[in-house]
Amino acid sequence: MDLFDRVMELSRYGYFCSQILAILGLELAGEENPKLVQAMGGLDGGVGYSKGCCGCMTGGACLISYFTGKASALEVESPEHKPALAEFTEWFRDEITAEYGGIDCEDIIGNNAAKRVEYCPQIIAASFEKCVQILEERGLL
Repeated sequence: MDLFDRVMELSRYGYFCSQILAILGLELAGEENPKLVQAMGGLDGGVGYSKGCCGCMTGGACLISYFTGKASALEVESPEHKPALAEFTEWFRDEITAEYGGIDCEDIIGNNAAKRVEYCPQIIAASFEKCVQILEERGLL
């Protein structure tokens, strides 16, 4: 199954942007964490369905942090943590603004359900691909 088809399948199960990114990241790591997926739902719809910052931007940052961030009191974050996050958020801001008019859900889809169906799966897939690219280029996958 290709990435876009997997995104659409997860959408049909009722998952939204940041949850889908979490599931894809967990699958990439060969792990399961239903509570993480549940918690990521708080980023959906522009952070708590406020139509603010797109859940793909916040979810993508969380996905990168899953592989690079500090996981316990005895650990330190990867030296690539902040540079990887900066690269992703800069890419997201530039690409999504150019293509969709901004990085907030309000800018991207407004109140148009048809746009959500058309745009969101594309943004989710592109965000996941960019996260993977950033992680691979840094030798973190």
